[in-house]
Amino acid sequence: MNQRTMQNLTLFDLLARSWRRPSAIADLCFSADGSAVAFSSVDGTVAIAAVTDQEPPESRMRVSGDLGQTTIRPREKPPVPLIASAAFGDGDVPIIAYGHSGFLAGAASGEVQHLSAGGDVAALPIRVDGPIVALDHSARTDMTATSNGHDMFLSRGQDNAVPLKNATTSSAGALAFSPGGRRLACGLDDGLSIWAVEGDAVLIRESSLPARPVSIRWSGDGTWLACGLETGGFALVNLADGRSGIVAGFPSPVRTMCWSRPGNALFASGAFRIAGWSMTAPPIDGETSGALETGRAGLVLVEAVAAHPEKKLIAAGYANGRIAVAQIGGRDELLVRPLGSAISALAWSGDGRHLAVGAVDGTAAIVTFPAQMFK
Repeated sequence: MNQRTMQNLTLFDLLARSWRRPSAIADLCFSADGSAVAFSSVDGTVAIAAVTDQEPPESRMRVSGDLGQTTIRPREKPPVPLIASAAFGDGDVPIIAYGHSGFLAGAASGEVQHLSAGGDVAALPIRVDGPIVALDHSARTDMTATSNGHDMFLSRGQDNAVPLKNATTSSAGALAFSPGGRRLACGLDDGLSIWAVEGDAVLIRESSLPARPVSIRWSGDGTWLACGLETGGFALVNLADGRSGIVAGFPSPVRTMCWSRPGNALFASGAFRIAGWSMTAPPIDGETSGALETGRAGLVLVEAVAAHPEKKLIAAGYANGRIAVAQIGGRDELLVRPLGSAISALAWSGDGRHLAVGAVDGTAAIVTFPAQMFK
């Protein structure tokens, strides 16, 4: 490789293991133990990658003796191939982490499928009428929630799914258990319902929203609930005191939201910059309250955001394929990839060493950062 070609390499070229799936990546998630990543595609398949890097960046780094400059050489071997499943449906299927190192996928048949990290597939006894469009699992309470787009179901252990009683819905979509598993949030056609699920499921709150929720994220302590909306921004609900508000003005759907525990902040996609707010002054009474200037504004939409689990950092993926990692509350950014296919999904591993990436052209990747990159 000549010097000029070396100079054109991006951090993504040097640090990422990348694969190409036959169709766009719809979603991704790490296993509970961080050993694997599952990538779901819009063709209904799921592909699994091992997180262990056969050529970690540290093994390819060199420090020059005269200048002390650190360089990293490109990978010499192709990454270990993905383990791909057969299609579980005609479109993208919901996936979540399950057990120690496996995953659950919601199939068009109404069955919940278990995928091991090695790619083995087995149907659980959990089944609903119609295709599963939303799925979540609480490891703490061993409960699984499913939706077929009209009704919501709850299963304890591997018992059969039981519909939530008195749930009056014309359309049910996104689902999310609280961190402790004692509450379940359900996105409706034009609202949000929150259920206590410790014993018999009981509706404890129902809120009307200006648009359909497309993403639901609980804060780490279970106090706050953020709901990205199909149009009009996102909703923010405080479960402790009942306060709620709408943060509007987003030019695109808020498909992803995330909470930063180290930064005590909330972030959302759908804007022309990394949109974030400090929770020391939550944006309940106005969208400017607690606003954080993070990264640089531009002319390209942010399609996905992911907060680093241990540091005050936020990763953002853009519609033009750009990937950047920014310091929360600062303008400086680490440019991981300048251009490419639109980013559809991002997630950090639990230890913050790996950033999983999904793109519209079918690119599935794991970017492994050197330990000294984020001191």
